[in-house]
Amino acid sequence: MNRLIRLAVLLLPIFATVLCAELPQPTLEPVRRAVDLNLGEAAEVKMADGAVVKVKLLDLQEKVDAMAKAVREAKVTIEVNGEKAVLSSANYHLPRVVGGVQVDCPITKGYNANSTADSWGLEKDARLRIWPSGKPWIEPGTFVYPLKQRWFATMTQFSNEPTYVDGGDKPDRKKIYYHNDLDFGGCEGLTEVIAATDGLVVSVADKLLDGYALTPAKPRYDVVYVVDARGWFYRYSHLHTIDPAIQLGAKVTMGQKIGILGKEGASGGWTHLHFGIKSRQPSGKWGTEEAYAFAWEAYVKEQKPAIIAVARPHHFIRAGETITLDGSKSWAASGSITKHEWTFTDGGKSDQSTVTRTYTKPGSYSEILNVTDASGHVSYDFAVVQVIGEDEKNIPPAIHPSYWPTMNLKPGQPITFKVRTFRDRGGETWDFGDGTPPVKVTSDGSAKPLAKDGYAVTEHAFAKPGDYIVTVDHSNDRGERAVAHLWVHVED
Repeated sequence: MNRLIRLAVLLLPIFATVLCAELPQPTLEPVRRAVDLNLGEAAEVKMADGAVVKVKLLDLQEKVDAMAKAVREAKVTIEVNGEKAVLSSANYHLPRVVGGVQVDCPITKGYNANSTADSWGLEKDARLRIWPSGKPWIEPGTFVYPLKQRWFATMTQFSNEPTYVDGGDKPDRKKIYYHNDLDFGGCEGLTEVIAATDGLVVSVADKLLDGYALTPAKPRYDVVYVVDARGWFYRYSHLHTIDPAIQLGAKVTMGQKIGILGKEGASGGWTHLHFGIKSRQPSGKWGTEEAYAFAWEAYVKEQKPAIIAVARPHHFIRAGETITLDGSKSWAASGSITKHEWTFTDGGKSDQSTVTRTYTKPGSYSEILNVTDASGHVSYDFAVVQVIGEDEKNIPPAIHPSYWPTMNLKPGQPITFKVRTFRDRGGETWDFGDGTPPVKVTSDGSAKPLAKDGYAVTEHAFAKPGDYIVTVDHSNDRGERAVAHLWVHVED
C-alpha cells in the first residue's frame, strides 16, 4: 500500500500537467471591467484607457416570490464617481450611464443563496461591470448574434430568470435553477445556430481537446464549446445536429454554422439554444459573463430595427397575487417611444408603460405589448404570466410555439409553425390573426421530453403584408387555459 501511495505521489504532477496544460494566453483585452463588492465597500477600477472609476455599493434589495422563495427582482444602489443610482440586476436590463461611465449589475448574492449551483463565481454581495461612456459593450467586429432568426422570435429564458417552460417553477422546490445563460427559443430542426465569435473548438459532443479538462468546457452529445481570443468559453447546447465542419481543434469564424437548433440534452423538452459565456471573474473563478447586452448590441447593429418592445421577464404567481408588467425597457432607435399599449388575455387594455394587475384564475397568460415610435414603426412583445391555484401539485399547463422562417417574409410564403404543450396532454388551437379559420393540432404533451415528433406541426401563409399577432392556446380538464403569442411581420 505504501508503495502505491508513493507511486501516486510521483505521478500526480504528471497527471496535473496533462489536466492543467497551460492554455493559450488571451490576445484580446475586453473593454469592460468587472468588480465584486460587499455592502458599503468601495473600489477604484482602472479602465483600459487608464482612467480610474470610483465605485461603491450602498444598498442591495432582493424580492423573492411567495412560493419557492425564488429571487424575482434584485436592485442595487451604487455610487459611481460621486453619482448615485439604482440599478436592476439582469432580467433584460441593459447597462446605464452613471457617473460618466456605463454600468450594469449582472448578479447579486441572493441568487446563490438558494440556487442549484454557483454559476457566477461571486463571493461578495454584488458584481458590477463598467464600460467607458459611449463605447460598445463588446469589441466591434468580434461578436455576432448567434442565431439566424428575429429578436424575441419566441420564448426566452435570460439573465437569472428561474426556469418555467418545463415545469421548473414549483412551489415546493428546495433549490432554484436560475437561468444564468441565455435560452433563445426557436423552431426545432430549422433555425440555424452560428458562431458568435472567431475561436477554437475545444469540445464537440463527447470529445474534449487535450489540456481543457479543468476549464468550463463540459462535453455532452448535443453541445459545442468554443474559446475566443479573450479566453472566454462559449457554449452552444441542445443542438438538433452539429455541422460536420465543427471538428475538435478546428478554427471557426464569426457567422460560421455551428448546427441546427433543437431540444436535445437537458432541455426540458422545449426547443431552444442554450448560449452561455464563461470568463475569469474578479474572484479568480470561472463564472458567467452575462451575454444579454452583447446579443442585443449585435442584433441591433446587424438588423438595424427601428424599435424593439420588451415585455419580459416572465412571472410566476399564486392566484390572487398582484404583479407589475413592465414595458419601460422597450427601445427606439430615434430615442423616443410615443405609445405603449397593453392588450390582456381577459380583453382589458392599458396605455401605460408599466401596469399593475391582479390575477385570480389559474392559467398561463400571454399579455401583448405594442410600442410605437414617432415615425409609426411598431414592435410587439409578450409577457408570460403563470398563475397557480391552491392545488400546488397541479400546476396549470404551459405552451411553447415557434415558427420558421422569421425574417424577410413575403405574402403567400409558406411558414412552418410548431407548438408543444407542457404539464398536460396535447390539443392546441391556432388563430393566425388574418381572418382565416382556426387550425387544430395535437402535440404529445411532452410525455417524452426528447421525443422527435413531440411538437405538432402545421403550415400557414399570409395573403397580405402586415403585422400579425398569432395566438395558440390549450385548455386542460380543469378549465385552465394556456395561451401564447407570436408576432409575424410580412413585408410588402
